[in-house]
Amino acid sequence: MLNITDNRIHTNIKAKNFNSLNLVEGKKSGKVALRLIIGFFLLSLIILFLPWTQNVSSKGTITTLRPDQRPQSIHTIIPGRIEEWYIQEGDFVKKGDTLVLLSEVKDSYFDPDLLERTENQIKSKELSVDSYSEKIVALEDQISGLNKKRLLEVEQAENKLLQAQLLVTSDSIDFEAAKLKHETATNQYKRTKKMQAKGLKSLTDLENKELSMQNALAYLISAENKLLSSRNKVINAEIELNSIEIKYRNEISKAQSDKFTAMSSKYNAEADLLKKESEYTNYSIRSSQYYITAPQDGYITKTIQSGIGETLKDGEEIATIMPANYELVVEMYVDPIDLPLIRKGQHVRLQFEGWPAIVFSGWPNTSYGTYGGVVYAIDNFASMNGKYRVLVAPDPEDHPWPEALRVGSSTSNMLLLDEVPIWYELWRKINDFPPNYQAKPVESKKEKK
Repeated sequence: MLNITDNRIHTNIKAKNFNSLNLVEGKKSGKVALRLIIGFFLLSLIILFLPWTQNVSSKGTITTLRPDQRPQSIHTIIPGRIEEWYIQEGDFVKKGDTLVLLSEVKDSYFDPDLLERTENQIKSKELSVDSYSEKIVALEDQISGLNKKRLLEVEQAENKLLQAQLLVTSDSIDFEAAKLKHETATNQYKRTKKMQAKGLKSLTDLENKELSMQNALAYLISAENKLLSSRNKVINAEIELNSIEIKYRNEISKAQSDKFTAMSSKYNAEADLLKKESEYTNYSIRSSQYYITAPQDGYITKTIQSGIGETLKDGEEIATIMPANYELVVEMYVDPIDLPLIRKGQHVRLQFEGWPAIVFSGWPNTSYGTYGGVVYAIDNFASMNGKYRVLVAPDPEDHPWPEALRVGSSTSNMLLLDEVPIWYELWRKINDFPPNYQAKPVESKKEKK
């Protein structure tokens, strides 16, 4: 009864005769409610002091640790026409297995004997280079012979010049002697003439002295003529020496010019030879590019091109392959405000898409269906979305990740931080304070060892 009026009727009614009324009146609901409230309050108070693991939640995707382990496209290196397919989607291929056979589409490479003809051109160029080399050697021998001959002829001409100079010296002495003799004969003639005028000498003596004077004059003229002739020989020897120098200088210059011309031709032939060898190598490599092979072991996930006879451009994508062996990591993004709280080796709890899980945010150890991970790497710059990328690798001390995971699947991640009471976490949330920074790094058992 509510007991809200002074008109009491319970004294006139016997409750024991009415079972329902007796049951209602016999409940002590007030005491029970009070006990429930007190119990709930005590339970809430106890819960407020339970430990709570702070965390940073983020979405992520599964990727691979190394770039060569991620799905990749297979491209053509040269343009071509599809002749035959050797694979289909979903096939497992090993490294080096043939995927597609191409045929040539450029008229420059239609010749079936292109490699053989290019090899013959290379041999011709090699013979040309050898010929120029031999010509250069012959010209060097010719230049060496001309230099030796020039030295001998120059030495011979210098000897002639020296002989002519010595002859000039000898004739000069004779000329001086003839001058002295002529002067002496002239003086004798003059004295004899004076003495004959005084009657001291006969006319015959005078005539003899005159004859001697004339002979001395003739000898003087002859000696002078001989001296002039010797001097002309000196000049002729000098001219001959200069002629020899000019002659051999021209011949040696011509031989050297021919040598340099041969060297230039040799270098051109060597350049053409290298070009032909490069072309031969390119042709050989190009012929091997008709067969497009698998770059590594993996599964053909999708064929981009299709059909037979389809023409492809160089660098065009033909198929995609997923490597068979890979190391999975989770790629997640965190806000810049949470970045100072994260470091390498920090523990992370992961929930993979498609795997059932019961997650308790503050009690990761009691969560079911989550897997452990550790922070492997942190980017030093923000991504296009304004967040920082974090790579999470499997935790070696936790359960291994499921083998059925595939690259590109989504994940829900919890970066584990410091443990605090629940009341502190509520107070932090209400005041919008950041989580606590864990000062000591998280170390695994292996690192401690």
